[in-house]
Amino acid sequence: MKYKDYYATLGVARDASADDIKKSYRKLARKYHPDVSKEKNAEEKFKEVAEAYETLKDPEKRAAYDQLGTHQPGQDFRPSSDWQHDFSGGQYSFDDLDLADLFAGLRGGGFRNASGGRRANMPIPGEDFEVNVRITLEQSYHGTTLDLDLQIPEYDEQGRLRRVPRKFKARIPKGATDGQRLRLPGKGGKGVNGGRDGDLYLNITLAPHRLFRVTGHDLYLDLPLAPWEAVLGATVEIPTLGGPVRLKIKAGTHAGQQLRLAKRGLPKPREGEGDLYAIVQVAVPTVVHEQERALYEQLAKESAFDPRAHFQQEIKT
Repeated sequence: MKYKDYYATLGVARDASADDIKKSYRKLARKYHPDVSKEKNAEEKFKEVAEAYETLKDPEKRAAYDQLGTHQPGQDFRPSSDWQHDFSGGQYSFDDLDLADLFAGLRGGGFRNASGGRRANMPIPGEDFEVNVRITLEQSYHGTTLDLDLQIPEYDEQGRLRRVPRKFKARIPKGATDGQRLRLPGKGGKGVNGGRDGDLYLNITLAPHRLFRVTGHDLYLDLPLAPWEAVLGATVEIPTLGGPVRLKIKAGTHAGQQLRLAKRGLPKPREGEGDLYAIVQVAVPTVVHEQERALYEQLAKESAFDPRAHFQQEIKT
């Protein structure tokens, strides 16, 4: 087969970022789209740009393409069987094309090609949209359904932009994490002339919690212990998203120690759960009664414990 340099087609370096690749694609797609372009061979150029972007926008496809090595454009070469099987002959779409820019300035009466002929029946896919959604940690743990009330920009058959109110329910699965991107197929802009409807992407953010901190599907909780609980050991009740549990504290537990409660974190997408880590903090009472103070003074006299013993070597030198 003939080698196609997709990076050269988009006019970007091989180490270009995903954002740079998208920007170049949008610029070239607007330049060569056959409905608006007056460039020679615009439709062919447009397809080449779309094919290049379809590969380079996907991290998996891009990595596989990079493994083909570099060749001269049009040079005959034999790709690996994996590339032939998994990636060759794929269809490409125009989901990342900004139709507002593309059809800006077009007058009513339908879309026209470079020669002035009508292309009113050309299928135009609906646009994809993104919306930021904040949920609580409890909603992530149990899963939830959100009522979304959005104003979706859509293009009518004359290419005019209008905002359409859309209400629908979005199911958030158990264990949705901060930064996760959920796709709702067909919930974006409406397609024109039989084009497929766009998708809606929900960018999940977790609201801060007063007790728990989140890393992936693991939770972290500060666990205050009284000095005697840390020294003598104890059994304490601690909160989890699934309800309170009792945790045994071993004698001699020290501040900063992480106590792991397995499978008490957020549910994972396919199976299992994250863990909950209780971070020990030794809490010192700020108010003590006379008898308590006397006991502390007696302890200070009787105890041989020196928490700064490791300083001595530095002090002597």
